[in-house]
Amino acid sequence: MKQILNHLFEHKTFTREQSKEILTDIAQGKYNTSQMAAFMTAYCMRSITVSELEGFRDAMLELCLPVDIEHDTLIDLCGTGGDGKDTFNISTLASFVVAGAGYKVAKHGNYGVSSGCGSSNVMEYLGYQFTNDKDTLKRNTDEANICFLHAPLFHPAMKTVAPIRRELGVKTFFNMLGPLVNPAKPKNQLVGVFNLELARVYAYLYQQSKAKYTIVNALDGYDEVSLTGDFKTFSADGEKINNIESLGFERLNAAEIAGGHTVAESAGIFSAVLKGEGTSAQNNVVLCNAALAIRTIEPEKSFADCYYEAEETLMNKKALVSFKRLIEN
Repeated sequence: MKQILNHLFEHKTFTREQSKEILTDIAQGKYNTSQMAAFMTAYCMRSITVSELEGFRDAMLELCLPVDIEHDTLIDLCGTGGDGKDTFNISTLASFVVAGAGYKVAKHGNYGVSSGCGSSNVMEYLGYQFTNDKDTLKRNTDEANICFLHAPLFHPAMKTVAPIRRELGVKTFFNMLGPLVNPAKPKNQLVGVFNLELARVYAYLYQQSKAKYTIVNALDGYDEVSLTGDFKTFSADGEKINNIESLGFERLNAAEIAGGHTVAESAGIFSAVLKGEGTSAQNNVVLCNAALAIRTIEPEKSFADCYYEAEETLMNKKALVSFKRLIEN
């Protein structure tokens, strides 16, 4: 590790193969906590390269416990986190809206590190029991249209570094890896990232894949459609700046979508939105992200059509039904 750290301190980069080897060694516990903390901290202070991200991703997928859920509409709605905005769990709620609309969802999630409440925190609080049992996950997908994949149960590296990430309390390159290493390898992906530089790196990686994808970054720093400002998307159709007003929405104040300070607060908002008791701001943000996910699966549909499909699902409690079926399974 000393050589690796010196390499980083000299502002040098790693090849794809070197990066894969480093992360494999981390996952297998070859380094102590101080060394791993130093390594992760170094990446907080510099930009990650495409080759490094590819190598880290390759190692994670090679080591992970795979999940076999074959379906053409299977999608993950996953953000990198690390935007420091402390919103409520927008992408997780949008996942249940998409599932309620009849699409299959493999939601990859974890505990919050740089935020108060990650998707795993709120799911656990609301009664979901994490599992990596393949039969259970398949049954969840068949009956509720959604399964929840708690990252540490599938990724040895995530489990190894979890205590260090909690102690550091800031975003690390593991935030960047989350959306790339879903063990179900869905054919569709809505990915939220916290800055445009990372969005472009992701766009390059997804162009090399066979997945249908939409990468989203709000221009004011959110890793999702926040409706607090315009947002940029990257997809097979290229880059596009999406204007909030032209989509038919008024700009929101950041306080209207806050709610990630405590798990209890996040869970309260989560339940209220699913029950149809969310504010119009909360509903609109969830529905916009769900619409973008649906359009990723079915790009021939307009955003407006996808939004109405998502809205009908939420208002008719179909998203709530999917949630209850998942919890009861």
